[in-house]
Amino acid sequence: MADLTSDFVGIRSPNPFWLASAPPTDKEYNVRRAFEAGWGGVVWKTLGAEGPPIVNVNGPRYGVVHGADRRVLGLNNIELITDRPLEVNLEEIARVKADYPDRALVVSIMVPCEEAAWKAILPRVAETGADGIELNFGCPHGMSERGMGSAVGQVPEYIEMVTRWCKQHYDKPVIVKLTPNITDIRYPARAAKNGGADAVSLINTVSSITSVNLDTFSPEPSIDGKGSHGGYCGPAVKPIALNMVAEIARDPEMKGLPISGIGGVTTWRDAAEFMALGAGNVQVCTAAMTYGFKVVQEMIAGLSDWMNRNGHGTVSDVVGRAVPNVTDWQYLNLNYVAKAKIDQEACIKCGRCFAVCEDTSHQAIVMGPERVFEVDDAECVACNLCVDVCPVEDCISMVQVAPGEVDPRTGKTVDAAYGNWTMHPNNPLSKAAE
Repeated sequence: MADLTSDFVGIRSPNPFWLASAPPTDKEYNVRRAFEAGWGGVVWKTLGAEGPPIVNVNGPRYGVVHGADRRVLGLNNIELITDRPLEVNLEEIARVKADYPDRALVVSIMVPCEEAAWKAILPRVAETGADGIELNFGCPHGMSERGMGSAVGQVPEYIEMVTRWCKQHYDKPVIVKLTPNITDIRYPARAAKNGGADAVSLINTVSSITSVNLDTFSPEPSIDGKGSHGGYCGPAVKPIALNMVAEIARDPEMKGLPISGIGGVTTWRDAAEFMALGAGNVQVCTAAMTYGFKVVQEMIAGLSDWMNRNGHGTVSDVVGRAVPNVTDWQYLNLNYVAKAKIDQEACIKCGRCFAVCEDTSHQAIVMGPERVFEVDDAECVACNLCVDVCPVEDCISMVQVAPGEVDPRTGKTVDAAYGNWTMHPNNPLSKAAE
């Protein structure tokens, strides 16, 4: 049986599924329910320094992007860090950790970019018995306007400086949470490593406005007729997150810096993809806010089943397996050739492949009598658009063609240099044409 036990920078948990620092981890009640549901760990919602209280809005805090079936594709969040007293949070963290010693409990922190502020809060967090801290350098709204969050995460020099302070004043793992609102994610990651970070986590939310109310002309979510940019998360940001995780994982300067993957993890497959690209574990938020804490049970069962079927004994067997296959475009094999093939028995004759190929691609799909759709190999460049829009899974597939191989149907052979089909000299059609 697959062993899902996770050891991330020395922090052990029964599985690699952690709840990210977010509304679901804002209080003891929630975290206890999460652990009872099966989550391997949590990152407690971001704590701030003592001082003027954090005041959140009392109106809508979330905007949403729905799919055609009302499924949540993306969530926009304008909520700030915890607005509960620091002392209350610390007391709750200590109680929860004492009652669940086998679960990972990491504390997210965001205080002003001053060494005294970090030096003051770190001993108090250490007293709770928490397993480590996560430096919130990612939030793009509210706190960033105050010189924290992504305002720090967008300046590598600040990242390195604050990380170094935390390593000096705290003796457990320090994880640096990175913002995606930056040109090249490798620079802040390198800064975190240079500052002594034990790991990085990413991505934090993407700065966004999800929609505009066309009756009031106010961005959503709307507070008394006004709206603001917020942080975007959920399945829609997963491709962005996967790319940034891979960029760090394959950066020679990172030299194996552990990564906690965040961004749209909804199923076990999402988690496996993050881990294959170098993440040692994953953090989840939107899926829990959409389906409740018990969604982790499907993630655990699915990941375990997949690992068993494929002979992966431990989580570490999966981590980084796809990284060697991520390369720059210039190194892709231009002699690789594939052609679209349509399974006529599975085809429902909807014509979507024909419409998109005819209008927007390479006019490589031909509609014959009785709406029978076939591929014109001479024009097909294997762009994959027909596969992507086909409503029937596996009806259209891309089939690799070896250089020099002859298509028995057309008698054409593939040119290795360009992937074009040319008439084979032994084909009767070519002789007839002569």
